[in-house]
Amino acid sequence: MGQLFEFVGNHLFLFFALFAVSGALIWNVFQSQITGVASINCFEVTKLLNHEDAVLIDVREENEFIQGHILNSINMPLSGLSDKMSRLEKHRDQPIIAICLSGQRSAQACGKLKKQGFEKVYNLSGGIMAWQTASLPLTRGKE
Repeated sequence: MGQLFEFVGNHLFLFFALFAVSGALIWNVFQSQITGVASINCFEVTKLLNHEDAVLIDVREENEFIQGHILNSINMPLSGLSDKMSRLEKHRDQPIIAICLSGQRSAQACGKLKKQGFEKVYNLSGGIMAWQTASLPLTRGKE
């Protein structure tokens, strides 16, 4: 036990890095249970789009959206999402899939949507980066 304390004392940075990485891994595993928002992969997104008429909400800023986005997605930046929530009222009964670059901002958007009473809210795990990695198409420009 004495050697453990000596190691921690001599390698304090490594000790804190271990806890930070462990915490991030635990958060990643249990995030959907904690937030109540389901994360889905690209295959599940295409399934919801094709069979349940899902709505794609891209919460990236407009300049990011123009550089490449999923066809028929609606650009509603996270910074102004609360103000534009009324645009989604007609889609209340449809699945709503939030998208961003990596899945972090869209997770925040999903939380906001859940608080507004939207039930079928999903987060694209890995965001646009995962979509591109899966060799799925993006379109450029404004829609």
